[in-house]
Amino acid sequence: QVPLVESGGGLVQAGGSLRLSCAASTRTFSRYHMGWFRQAPGKDREFVAAISSSGGSRDAADSVKGRFTISRDNGKNTVYLQMNNLKPEDTAIYYCTAGTYSESGQRKPYAYWGQGTQVTVSS
Repeated sequence: QVPLVESGGGLVQAGGSLRLSCAASTRTFSRYHMGWFRQAPGKDREFVAAISSSGGSRDAADSVKGRFTISRDNGKNTVYLQMNNLKPEDTAIYYCTAGTYSESGQRKPYAYWGQGTQVTVSS
């Protein structure tokens, strides 16, 4: 088990910014690839951004590219999601997730999830 605790959500006006944090309670944080997903009311959970264990590889959904940035600090066992120029359609519960690698170095599916943090963007 890898306990994950998100923080940093809240209410913000359109065009504003928030930074989400996800703290992992594990001594082997640097071995996990990490991601952020979100789920809006009445919708499926969707991918937002991902980052490799070293931080050298990142990916983001087209809907947030240029506005959201994922990063991590392995010394602090924390992954971040910097969200700029927020839009009302970004309103959702944001979840942090972690996964391991196979012996060949391939990312295995996400296995651990946090409880989520609410982000609400008003127009």
